[in-house]
Amino acid sequence: MVYFLIIHQQNYKSDMKDIESKMKRLIDEINFHNYQYHGMDDPKISDYQFDKLVIELLDLEKENPQLIQVDSPTQRIGSRPIDGFTQIDHLTPMLSLDNVFTMEELMSFEMRAKDKLSLEDKIEFIAEPKLDGVAVNLVYESGILSYATTRGDGTTGEDVTHNVLTIKSIPMKLKSSSPPKTIEIRGEIIISKNDFEIMNRENAGKELKVFANPRNAAAGSIRQLDPNISKDRPLRFYAHGYGLLTNEDKFSSHYDVMNYLNDSGVVISPYSEVVTGAEECGRYYEKIHTLRDSLDFEIDGVVYKVNNISHQKELGFVSKAPRWAIAHKYSSIEVESKIIDVDFQVGRTGTITPVAKLKPINVGGVVVSNATLHNMDEINRKDVRKGDYVFVRRAGDVIPEIVSVNIKKRSNITKRIIFPDQCPSCGSEIVRKHGESAAKCTGGSICPEQTKELLKHFVSRKAFDIEGLGEKILDQLMESNMISNTSDLFSLNIDDLISLDRMGKKSSQNLISSIEASKNISFDRFIYAQGIHDVGLATSKSLSECFSSLEKLINAEMDDLLIIHDIGPVAANNIISFFNDSKKIKNIDRLIDLGVVIVYESEIDSHILNDKTFVITGTIPNMTRTDVKDLIEKNGGRVTSSISKKTSYLVAGDNPGSKIKKAADIGVNIINEEQLSELIKNG
Repeated sequence: MVYFLIIHQQNYKSDMKDIESKMKRLIDEINFHNYQYHGMDDPKISDYQFDKLVIELLDLEKENPQLIQVDSPTQRIGSRPIDGFTQIDHLTPMLSLDNVFTMEELMSFEMRAKDKLSLEDKIEFIAEPKLDGVAVNLVYESGILSYATTRGDGTTGEDVTHNVLTIKSIPMKLKSSSPPKTIEIRGEIIISKNDFEIMNRENAGKELKVFANPRNAAAGSIRQLDPNISKDRPLRFYAHGYGLLTNEDKFSSHYDVMNYLNDSGVVISPYSEVVTGAEECGRYYEKIHTLRDSLDFEIDGVVYKVNNISHQKELGFVSKAPRWAIAHKYSSIEVESKIIDVDFQVGRTGTITPVAKLKPINVGGVVVSNATLHNMDEINRKDVRKGDYVFVRRAGDVIPEIVSVNIKKRSNITKRIIFPDQCPSCGSEIVRKHGESAAKCTGGSICPEQTKELLKHFVSRKAFDIEGLGEKILDQLMESNMISNTSDLFSLNIDDLISLDRMGKKSSQNLISSIEASKNISFDRFIYAQGIHDVGLATSKSLSECFSSLEKLINAEMDDLLIIHDIGPVAANNIISFFNDSKKIKNIDRLIDLGVVIVYESEIDSHILNDKTFVITGTIPNMTRTDVKDLIEKNGGRVTSSISKKTSYLVAGDNPGSKIKKAADIGVNIINEEQLSELIKNG
């Protein structure tokens, strides 16, 4: 009897092994044909033959659910809808690219790179079309797709794994015998022109949504809460780069990495080529331009990347863009419209921008009714008038602008555009300094539009990050004379907020909590929040690193500022002028008096929690909540009062209350005191 059982067990194991082997063979075969069909547009078998393979695999998995493999194509189907998008930090920043539009600019880009690398020879680039899709980041752990995110703000993106799993050109498992421990694969999700036309035609027949252009359709598809909607959209993925790669030292060039990805079953950017020097880049640009209309996917230019990985590392980054890559953009589509009127908008620093009100028109798939006229010099140079028919394009395929006037259609009732002498917002004099193209309102803090734009900047995520304080609430607060400068925000109370439209007790309390939580702020973000002209994120960071206190920055002289590498005479003058303004100093003093605490570089023990946001709840066993808050901030993190999708971690103690449930519901990481210490210690 024992002998029989042993034989039976051996036969059972043998049968299971055979079934598992057959399932793996079917998975490999189906994944190969998915890659050929959805990735390469080169099917090797008929739809009927493909369906037979899938049915055979489904039958085996139904009978043997314990043998279902993680990379089985059947696991893409039937995922349940999610309640909302959670935020995930990228392992390495997901940067955007700077643009060039002419050969002169391209040659200057190569020259700068050669100078920094101390090279005399031409640089080798990998060139590829710039796909007009939705940027995503795929993270594979030991060859298995772990999660996928959107670009977001470059540091943090939205978790869209549930939708990415429905895209059949994305492998769930890399075809590699020795995959890297971790790799971030970056690329674009697109819908081809042909698929887009078919989808819109079918949608119109079913009285469903008809999309304006393939990119909008792809973006809308990837941000669906229900993956079954994405599954029905013809989405494709093309890889063009990578972020973190744990075995990067095995590769010498970007081209080698992309070939490895291609061999591993990832569809890489089509028409990629290795070219040498700006001249060859230019020839590649022209070649792709001639193919542009015949391509089955939308592009808005080409991209050049320095091919040598060690050269990439040496070149590094500037602000939010790499120094080793550039986008060479094509001229945007131009469409004719008519100028109905011209408005003059006031910016944060007082710059007056003329904006043409147009007869609404579709430009590259986007309905446009406004277009910038930049300044008076541009208006005169192009001889633009009210009532003119003009050619409009989206500058860099983003901001609508007027390219030229259709003189043939000009009638005798058109009117010249008169630039105002007084600000349309406050009535103050508009002046234009010698040598500057921009005209500015002189009203400063008395100008409502300047104040409004400054307040929007002040509360934005990169500045004080006051969650829940949007433009509509700011408008009401200003109209009610509750605020007239940034420091007024910190004197608001619940009664003030409850008096506003659509602001109840709970939402008012949440906003007060957000304002309170924003009071502790790093020096660089405090500088950026002030809205000093020509002082952006990178310059604010440089100033915070070069001056150990706000007092020293306020008292800085021209020579102190000019020695900082990214500050020139114009920015230096703007900084000095800002801190010489007694009203601005009075406002800063009031911010400090109302409880704003600036955290300086010297007070930070580490940056290991940079860009991480924490919420604390419950009783922490060995520390006070103030101690926990100080610990987080001393290591570069931020503490806020309410749970949201932006929250990185909830630090939970005893009796945590409702916050722990909300954190669990929206997928926020929940940690205890010990895990926080471990996070600070090891990252």
